[in-house]
Amino acid sequence: MAACLRFTRRVWKSFIDNKGHDAQCFPNLNIHHAKPGLVECTLKIEPYNLNRVGTVHGGLIMSLTDTLGSLAVATKGHYMTGVSTDIGTSFVRPAGKNGDILHATATLTALGKSLAFTRVEFRNPGGELVAYGHHTKYVGRSHAHEKNLKFSDDGEMVVDGNDAI
Repeated sequence: MAACLRFTRRVWKSFIDNKGHDAQCFPNLNIHHAKPGLVECTLKIEPYNLNRVGTVHGGLIMSLTDTLGSLAVATKGHYMTGVSTDIGTSFVRPAGKNGDILHATATLTALGKSLAFTRVEFRNPGGELVAYGHHTKYVGRSHAHEKNLKFSDDGEMVVDGNDAI
């Protein structure tokens, strides 16, 4: 398994182990692919993810924009992924119903000394765009965390840091 994917899954596990919002809202999020600057995930839609008309709740998409933006930062080797400063989501069409698989791709569009910028796209099982979001994070204090890693350009290997398994 590529080092970037292994690390991004480790960061996600720390979110779940915290037993906070992420663990309550989408504990079944699956990370399938990660390389520096990109993470691809799926989520099986459960009854608790629906609104009162039986489709995916917009709040779920907003929460996923937040979390997946954070995981996009993690793909660059940041164990601590910063705090949100701005977030927004545009809804294109209903995102699915109970049992559907929602596909998401989060891209880190820029990472500076203080801010990180991400874009997240959501697609239904047919591949249609259902929503997209943006997420800005303050990362100024996360650059020097002891658990950070540096990956090769392709994300296959760790080139700096302790890749504890």
